[in-house]
Amino acid sequence: MTINNKNIDNLFYIFVTSHLIFWTLIPTITNHNLPLDTIEALAWGSNLDWGFKKHPPMSAFFTEIFFQIFGSQDWAYYLLSQIFVIISFYYVFKLSNEIQKNKFLGLISVLLIETIYFYNFTTPEFNVNVCQLPFWSLTAYYSWKIYSGNDIKFWDCFLIGLFGALGFLSKYLFVYLLVSISFLFIYLIIKKERKFDFKYLIIIEVFIVALVPHLIWLNNNEFITIAYGLARAGLEQSSLIDHIKYPLLFLGKQIGILIPFIILTWLLVKKLKFKINFKDKNLLFLLAINLLPITMMFLTSLITGSKIRTMWMTPFYLFFGILIVYLFRSQINLKKIKPFMVGFLFFFFLSPVLYAYVSFLKDDKRTDYPGKEIAMKTQYAWDQQFSSEINVVLGDEWNAGNLSYHLKSRPVWEGVVKREKLDQLKDYMCLDSICVGSR
Repeated sequence: MTINNKNIDNLFYIFVTSHLIFWTLIPTITNHNLPLDTIEALAWGSNLDWGFKKHPPMSAFFTEIFFQIFGSQDWAYYLLSQIFVIISFYYVFKLSNEIQKNKFLGLISVLLIETIYFYNFTTPEFNVNVCQLPFWSLTAYYSWKIYSGNDIKFWDCFLIGLFGALGFLSKYLFVYLLVSISFLFIYLIIKKERKFDFKYLIIIEVFIVALVPHLIWLNNNEFITIAYGLARAGLEQSSLIDHIKYPLLFLGKQIGILIPFIILTWLLVKKLKFKINFKDKNLLFLLAINLLPITMMFLTSLITGSKIRTMWMTPFYLFFGILIVYLFRSQINLKKIKPFMVGFLFFFFLSPVLYAYVSFLKDDKRTDYPGKEIAMKTQYAWDQQFSSEINVVLGDEWNAGNLSYHLKSRPVWEGVVKREKLDQLKDYMCLDSICVGSR
């Protein structure tokens, strides 16, 4: 087959379609119940607000859209997650094509990141980390259009502000990319001696306007989401040794996660030699969107002594493939690509096989929870006592969230069980730490 742009486009679409099918089908077959974070998002979605105790609202918003379309069909939420993944892959491919001016190198850039844990094994669980992915890639892509162009276009600025806000409303850690991109624009204004273009203000205006409802919610709820995030980082219990231990642990985990990526890079390049030219505008952009957010995360752990949880890094490696291919592009021999493709196919099939193996081997995971059965028993017990419909469920997001998802009436999740909440119900029934009721 002759390699041309049309063939490469076809190969890319075959790849992302295969990824979508595998990672939708396999968890659908092997899992008995949806994962924890997806159930939590569905619980929040049943009672949509501009924020929740743990996170801002976007993950709940998208799961609720899919629930309104598909109902309690587990495959739909695995599909939702993969849609977010392949949208991010598409814009990585698109960005790489514009930087590399070579579609085959663009395809390799995407194939490389497919080997990273965050973009295969963990993707069946739709959560705030996966929810960031398309907005991370879109924000970077439209930032590139401004960075590389000769003029600043209104719609590029508008879209950066919009996608930046949607990413931030997915998870606050999105700010690490936003700060990195801000440095790029400061570089454009100062280093390149451009006059300040007031179109830059469009980015800020759109970003702030999109955040206003969430900011009002935060203020009305005593900034509970931020307090939760700080508590998860362990800042309250931080000691002096944590400022050394956690940054080193962070670095060790990042290296471990990248081992398949490093192996595939070695198969592609063989001799890892490169030169960094800081006058290279393309390279500066890639360093900014790849290394700067990770460096800031490392410094956060170093300065505050906070523990960086591995899954928080999910979107941070989206553009690593582009960076590596750009650095080693002169050493890549497209006629000797066979070892790379063999290695890629090995990792591509290994990951879903391991996922299925773990799913079948262990029977005590969250995805083995008998959510449907418990919902059926709850409904039966309710029907023995009341003639009304269950439309409220109280309890933690996991147990009560499963009832909200699996019960046909889709009761609204209204948080933990409290006496004042029960007093507002016409009928209610409690089982352990969960209560269901009717208004």
